[in-house]
Amino acid sequence: MKQIKISYDNMSALINYHGAELRSLNKDGKEYMWQADPLFWNRTSPVLFPFVGQVAGGVYRCDGTEYKMGQHGFARDMEFELLDKTDSSCYFLLKSNEETFAKYPYDFELKIGYELSDKGLKVIWEVQNPKEKDLHFSIGAHPAFNCILNETTICILKDGKELDSFENAVFGKGLLTSEKENISLDNGKMKLDEHSFDGDAYVIEDSQADEVQIMTNEGDKVLSVKFESPLVGIWSPPGKNAPFLCIEPWYGRADKEGFDGDISEREWGNVLPSHEKFSASYCIDVL
Repeated sequence: MKQIKISYDNMSALINYHGAELRSLNKDGKEYMWQADPLFWNRTSPVLFPFVGQVAGGVYRCDGTEYKMGQHGFARDMEFELLDKTDSSCYFLLKSNEETFAKYPYDFELKIGYELSDKGLKVIWEVQNPKEKDLHFSIGAHPAFNCILNETTICILKDGKELDSFENAVFGKGLLTSEKENISLDNGKMKLDEHSFDGDAYVIEDSQADEVQIMTNEGDKVLSVKFESPLVGIWSPPGKNAPFLCIEPWYGRADKEGFDGDISEREWGNVLPSHEKFSASYCIDVL
């Protein structure tokens, strides 16, 4: 599969043209990204666009028309165009076309950038609306990091302060329920094990957090994901004891059970007016 390699000092990253997907983040010979073993999960860090999560019933509605849509949209399975590359950065573009119009009736331009620095990797998103009508979309990240759950602690922070607890939006069968539960933390920390994700992902809404760190149980910091998104998901495949953890900044999420409204009514969706631009980013810092 066609890839771009970027490097900065003792760090390197590999990004596929397919999905503009980050496939490797390496520092001093240590690989931090999950390598897509299909035994557990055959992806590494797909972009979620123009939907995050599932739509109720596998269909969504736009201006009175129903469209089928799979989980997490379609951008992760499409070929991007390389816009620009330097030694330490690269930028990709996906534009709406006949294939996308068949399932998503909007013109769009999606740009994804990767920039390495001495700390780690910055991932940049830009969505452009080139037409006259409003553009409704969601976008999110799904990076998976190598770790053994029974040996891993996560620390959840907001504005540099460790949280005492967070409110978790509870999943049903791939959709959100109306339930919420309070998850207590020990100075921001939660030890993981093979049962941590039996109930599926943790979904932290309402900008409760802006950083999630991966640590060893002995307290050594491994990496940090920093974000400004209003939601973040934390996930590993339920019941598999998979050797990776996903930390997922989201601008959008799955529907709630029973939702049958228009795309404009989806919770946490984004609306982009004519000829406007949406910009966001998150950072993976190796600690």
